[in-house]
Amino acid sequence: MPNLPTTNWRVAEEDNPAARQLASELNLNPLIARVLSARKIKDPTQARLFLSPNLKDLHNPFLMKDMKTGVERLLSALNRREKIIIYGDYDADGITSVAILYDFLRAITDRVGYYIPDRTEEGYGLNIRAIDSIKSQGISLIITVDCGISDREQIAHASCLGIDTIVLDHHEVADELPKAVALINPKQADCLFPFKHLAAVGIVFNFLIALRGCLREQGFWNGKNYPNLRTYLDIVALGTIADVVPLIDENRLFTRIGLELINTGGRTGIKALKEICALENQVIDTIRASFALIPRINAAGRLAGAGRAVELLLAPGIEEARSLAKELDTYNRKRQALEKSIFEEIAAKLTDIAEHKDLYALILASPDWHPGVMGIVASRLVDRFNRPAILISLKDGLGRGSGRSLNDFNIYQGLKKCDNHLLSYGGHCYAAGISIREEDIGDFAVKLNEIAKAHFDSRDLVPQTLIDSSCRLQDLEEDFLAQLDRLAPFGASNPEPVFLTRGVSISSKTVVGNKHLKMKIAGDGINCSSIWFNKGSFSQEIQGNRFDIVFTPQLNYWNGSADLQLKMKDMANLDPST
Repeated sequence: MPNLPTTNWRVAEEDNPAARQLASELNLNPLIARVLSARKIKDPTQARLFLSPNLKDLHNPFLMKDMKTGVERLLSALNRREKIIIYGDYDADGITSVAILYDFLRAITDRVGYYIPDRTEEGYGLNIRAIDSIKSQGISLIITVDCGISDREQIAHASCLGIDTIVLDHHEVADELPKAVALINPKQADCLFPFKHLAAVGIVFNFLIALRGCLREQGFWNGKNYPNLRTYLDIVALGTIADVVPLIDENRLFTRIGLELINTGGRTGIKALKEICALENQVIDTIRASFALIPRINAAGRLAGAGRAVELLLAPGIEEARSLAKELDTYNRKRQALEKSIFEEIAAKLTDIAEHKDLYALILASPDWHPGVMGIVASRLVDRFNRPAILISLKDGLGRGSGRSLNDFNIYQGLKKCDNHLLSYGGHCYAAGISIREEDIGDFAVKLNEIAKAHFDSRDLVPQTLIDSSCRLQDLEEDFLAQLDRLAPFGASNPEPVFLTRGVSISSKTVVGNKHLKMKIAGDGINCSSIWFNKGSFSQEIQGNRFDIVFTPQLNYWNGSADLQLKMKDMANLDPST
């Protein structure tokens, strides 16, 4: 029988001067001010920027190291009519990066194309065979997006062939960098750009701002209207959400405006994607984007060719877009089946993680696992077992793996300490990829587990729920709910606000859908409904007269009306005898 509560609760400081100042100066609901304070947003000016993001607040893209050099090299290529190839990654961040850069450049030159490697046959990043093929086509400039920062040998090979490379990448920077014409990555130690956590598509968008500005100064459009880059923010938002980067600073701005564009339905490809997901009449937020739109974009690169997703995003006609969306939906269904099978196989082996007291990182490998779903399954394992996880697909004695991590364990730095066991690795603090010899997996697993064990203690391996503030149900009134929307979009570093209410009663409970627990909750003279996803098994565990509950408040829209609903995170039984 499961125990309640399911997590350790940590409540942020509630009554503090910063929250009171924010509430007073910005006319904020006190609960909203407490949420901002809990997110380390305590200065009124900082709070204004957070609550009302504007494109005027973007940083100067030329603060990025090598931005000027990269733009000038591309301008030279355009003026000399060189052939250009955009070389991207096969995930959603790479796909969206390719889409906006290719769309912008094809409007000003007919000598640009793109290339996205096959995940299974070629793997991540630049590869020698692809570079040789690019050379045979007479291409003299490669622009990498969402890859390249670790490809020293490949970029050196391209240079020997007379091909220049511009790198637009956001992954962690190794000690030794490739000798590209321009390395544009804000994570470089000597890069002056103030925000270091852009997705690749955000770096590409900054590159386009810089490029458009230079073209305009040169009189390229001769007084005509120049491209409105804001129209790309729907695509930028999808790539940003997909890569689970912190939704703060520029990422927050891109995502907020981009979701507005997605919900106005202007882009044909996204409209078709919403239709195939049966979301054409619903508001798309970060959650619906993450669990409906983005998996279908990713599915192309996982099981087929990522170029099909680029075609969808740039599709000019609705019928073509619908055909592509249907194709991507088919790939996604296959992906779901593969993911489910592999996850259930692994979960069965790790049914009771308590039996594995010395297991601080999960590293598993099999020749039967499809490489296209390793990252997704690893993410689900992290959610289930609260440990970093790396899954490795084996073929011919070599393994390609994808890893995911907890917020406070930097998986890239962990891999860096294991580099003598790896053929290659790359990524960032939350996600990473590796290649490894099959015979080295055992030693690698031991080493990474030691690193994780040194980082964690037994308390850290119990899931925690971070609570922004306690409140009463009567505090969740109309003004609060209206201001709550200003905190969106929600994601990494800006999760949905979580509140604690004590001593409520449960008037009814029922299991709905597959295994969701629906309850009627009463407290402070207020009655409201709640939903606890995937927790139907807790129905019999909830006994007694009073409970403490942890939840995110939201409006539930149904039949033209909107009612308060509590999205449950956790709850605790009080003494059943009281």
